[in-house]
Amino acid sequence: MATKHISYETQGTCSKMIDVTCDENDVIQQVFFLGGCNGNLQGISQLVCGQKIDDVIKKVNGIRCGTKNTSCPDQLCRALEQLKKQPLEA
Repeated sequence: MATKHISYETQGTCSKMIDVTCDENDVIQQVFFLGGCNGNLQGISQLVCGQKIDDVIKKVNGIRCGTKNTSCPDQLCRALEQLKKQPLEA
């Protein structure tokens, strides 16, 4: 199965990096956050695995954390948008 992968450096959040892999159908296979609220981010990771990239973007794009202009879910959307542009790896 061919996959796409990205390690995305976050901006404006407590988490520092998001590592995402999806398959050739843009279905998310795994998500790991580095830093941030560990329990919440593990929950988000589990909830989005098996979902299509575009479906996740529609649900969590633009979510803000407190007074910040972004959040970990919003940054996940930024990572997923870039991941869609990545070439497939064998």
